Amino acid sequence: MILGLMLAVLAGSLVSLQTVFNSKVNERTGSWATTTLVLGMGFLASLTISLLVEGKQTFALQNMHPWYWVSGMIGVGVVICLVQGMKLLGPTYAISIVLTAQLSFALLWDSLGWLGLETVPFTSNKLIGVLVIVAGIVLFKFGGRQGAEPSAAKAPQGLPD
Repeated sequence: MILGLMLAVLAGSLVSLQTVFNSKVNERTGSWATTTLVLGMGFLASLTISLLVEGKQTFALQNMHPWYWVSGMIGVGVVICLVQGMKLLGPTYAISIVLTAQLSFALLWDSLGWLGLETVPFTSNKLIGVLVIVAGIVLFKFGGRQGAEPSAAKAPQGLPD
């Protein structure tokens, strides 16, 4: 269980880091070029590592429904939406909304047993958990003092260009 928690935390940090990098690439190119670069480099990296670790087993796709293959196309939507969301909302607010939506839809799919998932009972505790996260996002976005804009000298510095 500890390993699973550590991997989940690592995945969350990597998603946030990748989103920042994607945003920086998008400042110099466009959204589609960013998506092509990100997913293309990801393909090359995953193919190389898979071939090194699994060899020919990489291509053993027994008993897989062909419609599962659309996952890569879904990834295009993920990258495009994240890049545009960050441009419009900023990194923290955009990622907060993305993670809340991800949790909400995972709860829905688990509860309904969609896409071949084992049905997990929906409980009020799960709903309260999602609502607490949504309340946190609302507080984050609107809970600051009115008119308290940080000065340019105090603004946090991003990654170097």
